[in-house]
Amino acid sequence: MKVLLINGSPHEKGCTYRALEEVAKVLNENQIEAEIFWIGTKPLAGCLSCMGCRSKGSCVLEDKVNEAAAKMEESDGIIVGSPVHYAAASGQVTSFLDRLFYSSGKKLAYKPGAAVVSCRRGGASAAFDQLNKYFTINNMPIVSSQYWNQVHGNTPDEVSKDEEGLQTMRTLGRNMAWLLRSLEAGRKAGVSVPEAEQKISTNFIR
Repeated sequence: MKVLLINGSPHEKGCTYRALEEVAKVLNENQIEAEIFWIGTKPLAGCLSCMGCRSKGSCVLEDKVNEAAAKMEESDGIIVGSPVHYAAASGQVTSFLDRLFYSSGKKLAYKPGAAVVSCRRGGASAAFDQLNKYFTINNMPIVSSQYWNQVHGNTPDEVSKDEEGLQTMRTLGRNMAWLLRSLEAGRKAGVSVPEAEQKISTNFIR
């Protein structure tokens, strides 16, 4: 089994990475493969609403989004990490996830997901709520921990001193491993994903 951990920070080995690293360590200890995927620093455009992905099967903009989508198809779970910018997830990771879920959401459905945020001081819970909305609109079980999945610090060394935050990351890793094994056991016992109804789409004027 494998979990893909997305590092949505502009710093490849910064505070967000330090948090994801702690989760990955525990996943590996539980015989779960963990890959940390950095989205990089090149500008990522937001969704163009061109609907090209409906015919192509992937986003028409060839960048890290499609690379991640291919990796996610082979993964059993996903963890998205982001720094907190103005009490929200980073603009880079927001554009990334908007396009990823719109173009490839069906590949992620029913796979466990979790969000991780890192901040210097405040805004963590708002960013955490924002990221979780991607999972809850896409039939994905959310993996929780003993506290909201956040670490505090202005540098990776400071994050390493956040004992409660790192413990929260380790608990998240164990909970992800447990849920993945539970789902695997269910599949082996013949439990399939729920049968979906035909989707109803409405708005407020029709």
